Amino acid sequence: MNTKEDYQQKIEAELGLAQAKLAEFQARAKVASADTRMSYNEHMRDMEQKFDATRTKLKEFGEASDGAWENLKDGVETAWNSLSTSVQNAAAKFKA
Repeated sequence: MNTKEDYQQKIEAELGLAQAKLAEFQARAKVASADTRMSYNEHMRDMEQKFDATRTKLKEFGEASDGAWENLKDGVETAWNSLSTSVQNAAAKFKA
């Protein structure tokens, strides 16, 4: 990614996919057994926290000056990787 806008658009698109997966898990949790629902809810809480952290980092990134955005890119990337791993783990656990 060469520009701040390109990178921001990439992460926003990935966040959209993560949000869709979270919505899918929420729908599945509604029809799951009590034990499975508890597990879904645990994973969803984790994903929601990481989603919020990634959104916050992305907002800071978006508000950064042209000279400072490169310094904030690592924080956004770290937050996104954490969220992505959480989504992948939940998908694997629930065979999504």
